[in-house]
Amino acid sequence: MAAVAAGAVVAAGQTLASTFMPMDAPTSALLPVASVSGLTENATGENGSDAPQFAVHAVGGDQQASPANYLDAGSEIDIKSLTKAAVLGEKTAQQAKLVKAALAGGASEAHVIDGEAFVRPALGRLTSLFGGRWGVTHYGIDIANAIGTPIYALTDAEVEEAGPASGFGLWVVLRHPDGTRSVYGHVNRMFVQVGQEVKAGQKIAEVGNRGQSTGPHLHLEIWDEDGNKLNPIPWLLDHGITFPGL
Repeated sequence: MAAVAAGAVVAAGQTLASTFMPMDAPTSALLPVASVSGLTENATGENGSDAPQFAVHAVGGDQQASPANYLDAGSEIDIKSLTKAAVLGEKTAQQAKLVKAALAGGASEAHVIDGEAFVRPALGRLTSLFGGRWGVTHYGIDIANAIGTPIYALTDAEVEEAGPASGFGLWVVLRHPDGTRSVYGHVNRMFVQVGQEVKAGQKIAEVGNRGQSTGPHLHLEIWDEDGNKLNPIPWLLDHGITFPGL
């Protein structure tokens, strides 16, 4: 999981090597495919210049030049370590890029899970949970804050609904790539339209007090690919979004 700001990305070359190499590793292990056995300085350079010239002698004399001849067992292990480190560095860089893009719209928190960015949908106080409430089932969670507080897309999605909705006044429904949907109810204003592609952290609406609401808040629901309404808290936790006290 990438933190809100990822660290510096590992650079290629000897900086990367020094980070992952054993303390007693031979200098030749820093070379990617071959080592140099000796350098012979000639008295004069080409065209009669005084610049020193060097001749490279391959390891093993007349042996055929090949990676197997150039590397000893220890060096081969070091090369594998460097390759693994390079892959990890590339993955970290990609996660940092996703987090930066997800936070660019103003979201307060972003995480990368399985290569996808997820953000906190809105700042505010958690005032109601999923389950029974006032004799009926409350199918989402409520995040209370002032009217106009930004609401952000939880993750990449397509806008499936955006407009009036019974009980919600106005809502936005996003369909995510895996088929799940996130529902944002009681919104004051919407900034997206049906069919639009949105990215994680994009501002899609703002907190309102429309519909059957006792105060300004975001009502957030999560539906699975079959339309079943899930408890949003475990889903959010699985995607890096936590709430104090839970």
